[in-house]
Amino acid sequence: MIRSIALIFVPLLTGAAAPAPDPAYDIVIRGGRVLDGAGNPWVAADVAIADGRIVRVGVVDGAGKQEIDARGRYVSPGFIDMLDQSGRVLLRDGSAASKLRMGVTTLIAGEGGTAVPAGEIAGYFSKLEQQGIAVNFGTYYGAIQARVKVMGDAAGAPNEDQLRAMEGEVRTAMKAGVFGISSALIYSPASFQSTADLARLAAIPGKCGGFYATHMRDESDKLLAAIDEAVTIGERSGAKVEIFHIKAAYAPLWGKLMPQAIARVEAARARGLDIGANIYPYRAGGTGLDVTVPTHVFAKGREAAYAAVRDPAVRKQLKKELAAGPQADWSNLVHASGGWQNVVLANAHNDRYRQFHGKNFAEIGKALGKDPADAAWDIWLAALPARAGALYFLMDDADIDLAMKQPWVSIGTDAAVSDSTADPARAGRPHPRANGTFPRIIADYVRERGVLTLPDAIRKMTGWPAQRLGLADRGLLRQGMRADVVIFDLATIRDRATYEEPTAVPEGIGDVIVNGVVAVAGGQVTGSRSGNVLRHPCPNA
Repeated sequence: MIRSIALIFVPLLTGAAAPAPDPAYDIVIRGGRVLDGAGNPWVAADVAIADGRIVRVGVVDGAGKQEIDARGRYVSPGFIDMLDQSGRVLLRDGSAASKLRMGVTTLIAGEGGTAVPAGEIAGYFSKLEQQGIAVNFGTYYGAIQARVKVMGDAAGAPNEDQLRAMEGEVRTAMKAGVFGISSALIYSPASFQSTADLARLAAIPGKCGGFYATHMRDESDKLLAAIDEAVTIGERSGAKVEIFHIKAAYAPLWGKLMPQAIARVEAARARGLDIGANIYPYRAGGTGLDVTVPTHVFAKGREAAYAAVRDPAVRKQLKKELAAGPQADWSNLVHASGGWQNVVLANAHNDRYRQFHGKNFAEIGKALGKDPADAAWDIWLAALPARAGALYFLMDDADIDLAMKQPWVSIGTDAAVSDSTADPARAGRPHPRANGTFPRIIADYVRERGVLTLPDAIRKMTGWPAQRLGLADRGLLRQGMRADVVIFDLATIRDRATYEEPTAVPEGIGDVIVNGVVAVAGGQVTGSRSGNVLRHPCPNA
């Protein structure tokens, strides 16, 4: 009896150890304050990840191949950028470093359309997957893409055959997996599309839970009419409506337009329209200098417009239109900003004018001995075929705060990912939203000013947009969901990008996980390519 007991304990007496069990999980995030993305208060919990999904939230006993200490930090779903501009850049550079550093794990692009024609979208998606992208990516297809293919870039109403051809393009795009159609009606030739034509095209995504997503016809003095048009298109077509970067971009009516705009959206929602909006947290918008030219100039196409604006006699008339303020068919952003002193050159795409980056056009005009309009139009034409860009200081902080509080508003950067293949000397002064938007929401709107609670801010950036998009397995930190995760320090998170230093990297975001793979570790981008192309199902388009 004694001998047999001794034999049982021989391994222990000789110092041999039992083999360590294999790790139970790929990643375990330990001891963080977990925000689930649905707007609930944080809970203290571990998060276990395996095979790209969250398998446990709570006390996790098993080990992970990777262990992340999140004590004292917050753990949330990865952020969703509802207005991304990366469709072309990702073909050249899939690293998405600037978005990852902001905690963004999913991009929804396509305000101006897809990077390729409708018939090439399926192949485009496959190419992104084959090359590898660091974030998840989905897109809309531009209604203007269908129009230009069928009838060019001039003004005019399409006939029935042309409309049917446009519908064919939209069907092809929807079958490839886009989330719906988009419009950017402030720009020509999109501005030539009618409400009825857009409603007809939007009916195709409307059959399968898709979107009509719109940069509306006007965001200034005619904002309310523009919202009414978007609502009409949604109600006629059956499509969900997403308003891009909602704003009251008209200095004379700051404090008045935004409450009325919100009431319009609320009334539509009360009637049963699935309508929402996204926003960026900055006073300035950013777009091309071409918007300083009245829409009618582009009626015969862009090449004809370029020739017209080179004519001094035409310019004389255009300056009168600029000075006259609002017009029925054109958003006069110079007037809406309060004058050329509030329009700042961001990128001239021309070495001759690079010295004026960051200067307003009152200053530029004075330096060149020109009317500010002449300076702007000379820079615009000199940049072709590139698009000279400017910052337009259009918004009021109180209006932004009010819009931000609305439960149906999500967050979008209106910016592309950084492009490592581009010449940094050609970058100009891009909008700081490209590098600061999401950290700015938490640092300024939550921590510093209390405009939003932290759980609601996270909901706006995660659970709410995922629910809108129909991404049933993303946007929440719950068992079975895709493991898109961001870990940040509430005390130190902040945006460092400014109008003067727009590419400064944010602080306070330590770790980012995309589909169960660490994409940012200790604030450093790892070079992973674990992103997925997101396709909206529409087999019966």
